[in-house]
Amino acid sequence: MQQLTRASHTVAAPKSLPAAPRPRGFTHRLLRNLSGAVGLLLVAFYLLVALLGSAQLTPYPPNEQHVRDRLQAPSAQYAMGTDLFGRDITSRVMAGAANSLRVAVLSVTLSGLAGITLGVISGFVGGALDNLIMRTMDVFFAFPALLLALVVVTILGPGLNNAVLAIAIVYTPIFARVARGPVLAAKEMEFVLAARCLGIRSPGLLLRHIVPNILAPLIVQISLALSWSLLTEAGLSFLGLGAQPPDASWGVMLSESRGISETAPWLMTYPGAAMMLAVLGFNLLGDGLRDVLDPRMRGRR
Repeated sequence: MQQLTRASHTVAAPKSLPAAPRPRGFTHRLLRNLSGAVGLLLVAFYLLVALLGSAQLTPYPPNEQHVRDRLQAPSAQYAMGTDLFGRDITSRVMAGAANSLRVAVLSVTLSGLAGITLGVISGFVGGALDNLIMRTMDVFFAFPALLLALVVVTILGPGLNNAVLAIAIVYTPIFARVARGPVLAAKEMEFVLAARCLGIRSPGLLLRHIVPNILAPLIVQISLALSWSLLTEAGLSFLGLGAQPPDASWGVMLSESRGISETAPWLMTYPGAAMMLAVLGFNLLGDGLRDVLDPRMRGRR
């Protein structure tokens, strides 16, 4: 009896439950994504080169001419060789990265602010205003991007500042389209309808409930637009409508190397490779951000 009594008072020790896995942060998921990690590495390298070029930490002043060293092949003194005027290609590639970054950031900022604002208003208000804004955006979509940029720069005149405005005009309709679709879906969701029932006015609905829920596609679009703006700026500079000599620009450097690319291939190789890596980096980063920010993809990672 005593043994039964002791056994009845014996309580089995509770089994320890396995610790719940910690939720992975955004940075961790991005680094585990191959496209995102490679893209982030390339973009970080590009930003570093651009910052060094803008801070005048280049091996030589980008516009300094060494007449006796014209068309020197890559060597210990000139890592990427020199051009027709004896200017160091390495220094000019770095300075060109700084100019391209400035144009890309400014143009995407302007087009993003204008396009997202128009798209959010169009999708939220609807009706005649929605038709007016979207049909206006369709008019811009009717022109190829580079052709529309050429028209704008031709009217305003060549130069980097006008190139910024031209690129911003070209990509504003894209941001408007990308912003409008999610707004149309978000404004019909239950939490937005509940907020309306609580008496929250339209500005509060947009800023506190709708805009935070459409940020994911906009962030991806910004990354992709940066790569497109780099190509557009290089195309304008190649045609003589963007950066003006002697300013360093990848497009200008490619244009100057056309006639002698067979005898001096480094004049075209290095700025072309720099542009390719920059565009590839932003595109891969955009693909990685799309996968990381898409809830449907998280379970597969």
